[in-house]
Amino acid sequence: MTIRVMLVDDQMLLRTGFRMVLAAQPDMEVVAEAGDGAEAIEVLRSTTVDVVLMDVRMPRLDGVEATRRICAQTDPPKVLILTTFDLDEYAFSGLKAGASGFMLKDVPPGELLAAIRSVHSGDAVVAPSTTRRLLDQFSPMLPSSGKEPQHKHIEKLTEREREVMMLVAQGLSNGEIAARLVLSEATVKTHVGRILTKLNLRDRVQVVVLAYETGLVRAGGGSGA
Repeated sequence: MTIRVMLVDDQMLLRTGFRMVLAAQPDMEVVAEAGDGAEAIEVLRSTTVDVVLMDVRMPRLDGVEATRRICAQTDPPKVLILTTFDLDEYAFSGLKAGASGFMLKDVPPGELLAAIRSVHSGDAVVAPSTTRRLLDQFSPMLPSSGKEPQHKHIEKLTEREREVMMLVAQGLSNGEIAARLVLSEATVKTHVGRILTKLNLRDRVQVVVLAYETGLVRAGGGSGA
């Protein structure tokens, strides 16, 4: 199945470069482009897209607000935010707005292609180490340490699910969580799926953001409970 991609960036040269990389892939097709968030939303009204590569700093409507509006639609495309700097101040807001992840604009082509395929399949593409540093950077925006989780559904989690959620929020992969808790990777995957369902979250990115926002995990990677 061909992955239909939309490029959103105010720099035409960058869009051209990305288009050339994607055009060489048998399973990808660039079906639309836009120079800012407002144009992207307008184009999406008449074009079916699977994955949007979204710049953040654009005129008229930036990528964060565009992502928020796109992800609020029924059956929206996946959004992968592209940033210039590893700790772009917009990245955290972009994840909260509904993006499935973010990557640097100078990412090697192979990693970009893998990210597009991962996002399309429903996975998040924020590297654990980058997630930790991103959230540490924005710790002033998050609850103070020691604060009890306030999300109304967290109490629905079992003790094991809560434990798994804390490790996901600390950036561990399913394999690493399995090793830490002496479980099979399949069991961890099942726990993660139940966490997403109970908390009405879309992916691991939202699990991380929620865990920090509620104080379940403190910036720096420790438990806030």
